Amino acid sequence: MTDGNSDVLDLSVKKFIQAVAAKTPTPGGGSVAGVVGALAVALGEMSLVFTSGKKKFAAHQAFYDHLAPRLAKARAMFLDLVGDDMAAYSLYQDAGRRDEGPERDEAVQLALAAAIDVPRQGAKLALAVLEDFAALADKCSPYLISDLVAGAALAVAMARLCDYNVRINVPNVTDKAAAQDVRRSSAADVAHAEELFRRIDQAAQAYMP
Repeated sequence: MTDGNSDVLDLSVKKFIQAVAAKTPTPGGGSVAGVVGALAVALGEMSLVFTSGKKKFAAHQAFYDHLAPRLAKARAMFLDLVGDDMAAYSLYQDAGRRDEGPERDEAVQLALAAAIDVPRQGAKLALAVLEDFAALADKCSPYLISDLVAGAALAVAMARLCDYNVRINVPNVTDKAAAQDVRRSSAADVAHAEELFRRIDQAAQAYMP
């Protein structure tokens, strides 16, 4: 992440929202997706830290100790995607400013590849987080299970946001077969995310009649 792109993460919540609402291309949907993913993980982390160390759940302490650094790393990776998305858009803008010709076409395709790669990374990360949340669901304090489910819902939303960003870009990829493969993989990730959410939600239903 470049210094310029990292500045957006130093904004207050209020100012970040204002920046998204402003008539500027970034931060936009991709940046918001990264923040949503980070918030999803944060809710899972809160569920974990309030459960870890409790005598009632002592049998799972090794699991909690293993999961805590994984979630912290995932949260940091989601925040990195905020800047990565902004950098990819900047690359696309720069490519579009070039004179018409083969070099411009190649630069645009490279920029598109970057613009697609960022949300694909985000979707895979969301799936990894949902897998961890599913493993935590039956080991989570009932007082925190609603926060865990809320985090899982945000992770699914993040996967959907990533899919939207993929779908808007793949029609411009010249390699149509590759573009179709990416589109199918992205759709499959959304379906997998929703399946994982159902597992987490089901585990929570006992505490939320």
